[in-house]
Amino acid sequence: MRTFLLAAAALLCLPGLAFAGAVNVNTADAETISAELNGIGLAKARAIVEYRKKHGPFKSADELSLVKGIGDRTVDRNKADIVVTKPNRK
Repeated sequence: MRTFLLAAAALLCLPGLAFAGAVNVNTADAETISAELNGIGLAKARAIVEYRKKHGPFKSADELSLVKGIGDRTVDRNKADIVVTKPNRK
């Protein structure tokens, strides 16, 4: 039991082990996208936002690979956390 507690405490202390969360790439800002998706830094997240502004909302997670600098592998790695619901129009 003690070994388990030590291992759990060590994992909580490691900043490099951040877990991604779901993010709607049709509504999120670049900072949120880069914080939530693995392998997406701020520059790539900004490219996602610019692509979305120019071409409209993404219809599927796979469409992210159309953004320069975003490959299929990055999309596949993050697919469970990518949400593509349409933004609400007011």
